[in-house]
Amino acid sequence: MKVSAVSISLLAAGLALPLAARAQNELSNFSATGRGGVVNTFAQDYQAIGVNPANLGRPGEAVVALTVGEAGAGLASRSLSKTLLKHIIFDGNQPIGPAEKAQLVAGFEGENALNINFDATTLGVSITLPSGLGGVAFSNRVRLNTHVALNHNAADVLVNGQYAASLQPYYPSGGGAGTLPPPLVSNFLDGTSIQLAFTSEYNIAYGVRVIDQPMFKASVGAGYRYIQGLGVADVRASSGNLSAYSALSPLFSIDYGALASSPQFNAKTGSALQPVGHGNGYDGGLAFEIGKVVRVGASVTELGTMTWTGNVVTASDQKLQATSSTGIQSYDVFKELVDQFNTDQTNLFSYQAAQERTADLPAKLRLGVGVRISSIFEAGIDYTAPLNKVAGNLTAPFIGLGFDAKPLGWLRVSSGVSGGAGYGASLPLGLTFVSSVWDIGVSSRDVLGYISEKNPYYSAAFGFLRFKIGGEK
Repeated sequence: MKVSAVSISLLAAGLALPLAARAQNELSNFSATGRGGVVNTFAQDYQAIGVNPANLGRPGEAVVALTVGEAGAGLASRSLSKTLLKHIIFDGNQPIGPAEKAQLVAGFEGENALNINFDATTLGVSITLPSGLGGVAFSNRVRLNTHVALNHNAADVLVNGQYAASLQPYYPSGGGAGTLPPPLVSNFLDGTSIQLAFTSEYNIAYGVRVIDQPMFKASVGAGYRYIQGLGVADVRASSGNLSAYSALSPLFSIDYGALASSPQFNAKTGSALQPVGHGNGYDGGLAFEIGKVVRVGASVTELGTMTWTGNVVTASDQKLQATSSTGIQSYDVFKELVDQFNTDQTNLFSYQAAQERTADLPAKLRLGVGVRISSIFEAGIDYTAPLNKVAGNLTAPFIGLGFDAKPLGWLRVSSGVSGGAGYGASLPLGLTFVSSVWDIGVSSRDVLGYISEKNPYYSAAFGFLRFKIGGEK
């Protein structure tokens, strides 16, 4: 069985069980991944897009920088063990019994039961303009972020379906009347959420130096992105409130049942990657150099909104319903859940068709302080905080300490320590093989996550076609 973020997206779209989606950033930047995401004062050329566009105003970087196909992916859990996570990934056809189901219920119960992230820069280009006019950069980036968080009731129903102990007081699996009236979905699933975002964005950014004194330099920058929405699911049950909607492209093959014939439903069919939404985003940043070695960066990224117009379904708070699901019978959790939770099935609550849905982008405040001794050594501290709780944003603030060292003329080593954003403490590592014009790099957000039985974290990023022409090496 091959688990994909698409499978989890499908679950999110037709669910009766919310899961949650927030992500760490810069997985498509293999240098930043090797520092655990510490990037604000490090980012240069096209890598400054979405981080701090003011860094494009620094002279002395490459005159032209180009990349094709920088990409990264991550899979992590704060509640599933490494053993269970491997079973889910590799042993989908293996049948499970009551003991294994109990382990899965316990494993899926948690604020960060599962994080799946994919980030790819298909093309990035930057140019340093002559005569101190700054720098401009362009890129296309594809991102898919999914985070799973379940309370005990949600984990119980996810694994056991209508036989879940948490459902028996309201809907006994043997039939007959329950001993208690069904509660509101928001109460039954309190603390459970799904937030998934799948987008393709086209970026342009510009930065320019505005103060250039011997001991103090300052740059400002701005960025714009046009975003095509390929899928979203944002379902939250918290403190007596339920908010739920989804819009997914034909790639996800969702069966909308009777909703598809509603005059309020704007069906999108055809090409698998046909967009079902669009949006506009904005970044702004400041960058300072104090003396010869100190760098400071501050930026606000991803301001703006998305409007979802295709395959939109919504739900509001309502009485808990019975489910037709019989639960999972093997470790093939996501495939079975996709089959069980299409919107034409009987689920814990009902969706309605909608013409469109507008949502904020996952805005962030990003701060960084660094020291750059030379091209041989650079270190920095980053702090990134979410400014809202929408799909694709961080679950909590991120903080990290990272460095780049160049022990050999052809090798740059990156590492550090980071934590937050729904992850535990991480020990990143990155290796970049450099020449005068060509860089090749591989990295991981957390090398210890590969061997840890608790808090497993598998991540990797790579770039094989990063070129730099002219400027400082």
